[in-house]
Amino acid sequence: MPSFDIVSEVDIHEVNNAVEQANREIGTRFDFKGVSATFAKADDNEIRVTAEVDFQLSQMMEIFRAKLVKRNVDIKSLKEGEVTQSGKTASLLVKIQQGIEADLAKKLVKQIKERKMKVQVSIQGEKLRVTGKKRDDLQDVIAFLRNINLDLPLQFNNFRD
Repeated sequence: MPSFDIVSEVDIHEVNNAVEQANREIGTRFDFKGVSATFAKADDNEIRVTAEVDFQLSQMMEIFRAKLVKRNVDIKSLKEGEVTQSGKTASLLVKIQQGIEADLAKKLVKQIKERKMKVQVSIQGEKLRVTGKKRDDLQDVIAFLRNINLDLPLQFNNFRD
């Protein structure tokens, strides 16, 4: 039986490259001369953005988004936290969403079942496995999921015939 997986993955190596490029650009920009503004990896899936004022943080995020788009990383996977002001620095924690959360997975399964498509959908950790008798049914599911407006980028991989 044909099957495929629905996943939400971000290439962390590309994100690291975008962080380095954004740091380089901030170092050369005129409006950031003499300002201590940096991007730093806080965790595997977290980036800490620091600057002197919150206005500079918004400018830095625009630079970072542009670098991610150039590296084919979907910016829907970014989840920005609250701006925290401490002393002379403002900081922002940006999380990179990896995987499909359980509640979103259940919602997607429910939407596919409501459309009465001839497929079976199972939740397997942070991904969904879709199986069906015909390849066309699977392609209908992919088309349906691409038309749904989600806050999370979806990829379809591991297609088996």
